[in-house]
Amino acid sequence: MSGFRSLSSGLRALQPEAFGADPRGERLARIRRSPHYKDGVFVNPGGPARTRPSGSALDFAKVFFDKEQRPRRSPAGTVPVHATTLADLAKPPATGLRLTWMGHSSVLAEIDGQRVLFDPVWGERCSPFPFAGPRRLHPAPLPLAALGPVDVVVISHDHYDHLDLPTIKALAGTDTLFAVPLGVGAHLEHWGVSADRLRELDWHEETKVGGLTLTATPARHFCGRGLRNTQHTLWASWVVAGEEHRIYHSGDTGYFDGFREIGAAHGPFDATMIQIGAYSDFWPDIHMTPDEGMRAHLDLEGGPGGVMLPIHWATFNLATHAWTDPGEGTLAAGRAAGATVALPRPGEPFEPGGESVPGEPWWRGAALAPVGGWQSPDGTTVKAKADTESDGAQGAAEGGEASEAVPAG
Repeated sequence: MSGFRSLSSGLRALQPEAFGADPRGERLARIRRSPHYKDGVFVNPGGPARTRPSGSALDFAKVFFDKEQRPRRSPAGTVPVHATTLADLAKPPATGLRLTWMGHSSVLAEIDGQRVLFDPVWGERCSPFPFAGPRRLHPAPLPLAALGPVDVVVISHDHYDHLDLPTIKALAGTDTLFAVPLGVGAHLEHWGVSADRLRELDWHEETKVGGLTLTATPARHFCGRGLRNTQHTLWASWVVAGEEHRIYHSGDTGYFDGFREIGAAHGPFDATMIQIGAYSDFWPDIHMTPDEGMRAHLDLEGGPGGVMLPIHWATFNLATHAWTDPGEGTLAAGRAAGATVALPRPGEPFEPGGESVPGEPWWRGAALAPVGGWQSPDGTTVKAKADTESDGAQGAAEGGEASEAVPAG
């Protein structure tokens, strides 16, 4: 048996550092005591969720390799990133709440005198390997070191597009705290974050950071970083409540009835950050469409008074829909619901309670237009870069290296 243990230890030594570490000891014992952990896995609210593409491999391949739609999965031009500087963020928000979307699900929230950084991903690829995997479609708006001090980093779950090894290792050298779902602390300790800086929570548990209360709330998703998915780490959405303001970050999730319960217990919210990208009919249980995201925002009592910030889109190509579809869909859903949707460029700070909230479809200038043009608020069409598939193919070629879609995590 010792030979088998040596072989197992040797294989673990060859694994990429980005795989992280499995929970052990008291951390694993706590996981097993969780009311949301049954038969060796964490259980989703609302029943089992499909975590891998449904349907046949052939059906998926037909969509994935479609020659007409494939060029639309990436920008045809340069994404207009706002050149955020420390000076932009040095002045306190006039209303007490300011959000800066850094791309994908990464958001800096300045709330009631505290700074919260959600799902920070500054790496070039969301992958365990630096040479393969989905690559950024735009640069990070500013270097991580230029962001300034952060009071707490909040992680929604351990997938590579939310928990990024190079980013965490950089933050490990600061004195920031980390609020994470159960089990995720094992990865962070493996990468150099001391245990006394971790706040590891089950759903409905809370922790205090300065004047803020952070609560881990349910989400409908899954976990896993290595070659096998042990389901030994939890996924979560998050509520952050200060003395004057309340915000919500969905992490990754499918739509479920629990949004209404979260809203009733913790709302209303001044702003919700809602996942609306990387959805697909092949995995409908674990990611929301823009229409579902808007429904979740309204369920959370975030609207029509609160502001919805769409996240989990525009930075990595993780599904087969067009790069612009999440933005266009959320724009239309907001208009239909009469809700306020914030549409900042990556890196553009805004105050949900301020006089103006960014709402222009900035992505259109960098994208291939649908055949016939974009829809304007009055129902007419606005033409842009390409109105034919042949123009689309040419635009994609001019846009440089394409980032291939992969089943989203």
